Amino acid sequence: MFLLNFLEYLGVTIPLMVFAIFLFTLTTPYREFKIMFDGDVLEDPLKVASAKAVALDLGGKILGISFLMASAIYHAVSLWDLVVWALTGIVFLIAIYYLFELLTPGISIRKEIPQGNVGVAIFSFCLSLTSGILMAALISY
Repeated sequence: MFLLNFLEYLGVTIPLMVFAIFLFTLTTPYREFKIMFDGDVLEDPLKVASAKAVALDLGGKILGISFLMASAIYHAVSLWDLVVWALTGIVFLIAIYYLFELLTPGISIRKEIPQGNVGVAIFSFCLSLTSGILMAALISY
């Protein structure tokens, strides 16, 4: 019984994570995975910095949604409940990305991160992670 429950939730969680990553990559004008794969050209410091910045930004979003989904799994009363909380979290993490872009007119995340601005990427990482943790705490009945 417990193993079946574990497998059901895992079978829903993994596709939701893949879907979240897909949506996160659609919100940016640059191709995260291409930039990360091109970042191993050590002779080009810009490519290396860009890969680090993109990995930090996307990694923060993945960690943020992971915390939220872990809380959703813990609190969910059904698989559909998990799906609703996960989709809500995905939407809000994307909204926070755009809100960050809107509230910092002097910093264009869309331009700074692919240009290798690791400082902006670290801040974006922290913002996504913090948002995910706070949203995870908000899930309760």
